[in-house]
Amino acid sequence: MRFWRDVRSALFAAAPVIAALMSLGAGVMLLASGATPSVPERFIALYEITPAALIEVSHFISSILGLVLVMLAFGLRARLDGAWAATIATVLVAAPLALLKGFVWEETAALTGIALALLPFRAAFPRKAQLTRMEVTPGWLLSAAALVLGAGLLGLWSFRHVDYAGQPFWKAMIDKDVARSIRAWAGAAVALLAYGVWRLAATAATPKVIGETDPDYQRVRSILSTAEDAEPSSNLALLGDKRFLFSATGDSFLMFGVRGRSWIALGGPVGRRDERLELLWRFRELADAHAARPGIYAISADDLPDVVELGFSIQKVGEAAAVPLESFRIEGRRRGNLRRAWRKAGEDGASFQVLAPTEVSDHISELAAISEIWLAAHAGGEKGFSMGRFNPGYLCEFPVAVVRFEGRIVAFANLWTTAARSSFSMDLMRYTDDGPKNIMDYLFVELIEWGRGQGYQAFEFGMAPLAGLEDRPLAP
Repeated sequence: MRFWRDVRSALFAAAPVIAALMSLGAGVMLLASGATPSVPERFIALYEITPAALIEVSHFISSILGLVLVMLAFGLRARLDGAWAATIATVLVAAPLALLKGFVWEETAALTGIALALLPFRAAFPRKAQLTRMEVTPGWLLSAAALVLGAGLLGLWSFRHVDYAGQPFWKAMIDKDVARSIRAWAGAAVALLAYGVWRLAATAATPKVIGETDPDYQRVRSILSTAEDAEPSSNLALLGDKRFLFSATGDSFLMFGVRGRSWIALGGPVGRRDERLELLWRFRELADAHAARPGIYAISADDLPDVVELGFSIQKVGEAAAVPLESFRIEGRRRGNLRRAWRKAGEDGASFQVLAPTEVSDHISELAAISEIWLAAHAGGEKGFSMGRFNPGYLCEFPVAVVRFEGRIVAFANLWTTAARSSFSMDLMRYTDDGPKNIMDYLFVELIEWGRGQGYQAFEFGMAPLAGLEDRPLAP
């Protein structure tokens, strides 16, 4: 019994690819059959008992259905339930048409066999999606065009190399067969062209990058200021390098970036909790409409059920390091080194202050000088997307923690805060060597105390790569 269960699982796993190949093969067969000569004996026998108009219509529709099967192969490979149902319906319609267009019983048998083979594998196509939104890449459209062109060239070659000399009746029949094949081939070509144009017109445009000068920038800022569901890193929406999907109410957004065919969302939706799943589905559907590969980076544990429901696979790359502020203390032996570094910096003359966003512009030249010194001493330069970079407009959006020594700013960090005060974090952390030793330890301790005083629940240190992964040969 276990053997048969394993075989069944393997068959269902392979079904989408096999079904796509069968649909593609059936489509090519119908396209080639419509563009090549009929078998004379079979055609005459059919012609004697079937109206000519029915033969003409069957020939034309059969070629169109061949193109439909080629396009449906893409949806079968993507495990769309609509593609499975449409493929079965198409081959069952095409099967009797093969008899009417030239008594091609071999095609009828093959198409019927495909329908019967697909029927038991409904569960192998679990994805719910409208066929009008089926993911069809430009490469697939180009491949379909090549198949249609190849069928036309095959028909041209076939008619030129069939010898009908000395058979006037056959010659007259072949003239009609040529016209019939040309009509069928031209119909498939026009249908493919119309479908390609429709895809271009129906596919929604890729959302544009929203920068400081864009009207939607204020919209993003407004959502961040009132979001009931947001991580500290959600403030990267103000970096000016993101694209956005907004909810129907305008109270939530999802930010993402585009690189080639990859669309990567940064974190989950920001704003209202009840709009999260809708925005995630819209992101996936829009990416599918553009034949893009969607992904989500840095999701929270609360998002896992939703992304699994959307069909994403999960890959753990690390964990977020967070300090619960209510229980954190620097007293005791465990944090003796941190406590001594903090006390020593204070005794040497270091002082801590948090500048309000409206005050940051008055000190931007000092902060820029520190940033340049820090960048010169560290390889890699400025980052982006999942990390902030020094930009005066961006920096003035946030409170900035500074450490002064002998009246000069020697270290700073801009702070990512959240409207719900669930947690806060640092973004840029830059300093010079002019201040006391271990100046960043001093800054961390002061920030934790500041956050506790402001009512925040946790202080996040950001991503800890590879944290929480098992050290085993089969671990991710």
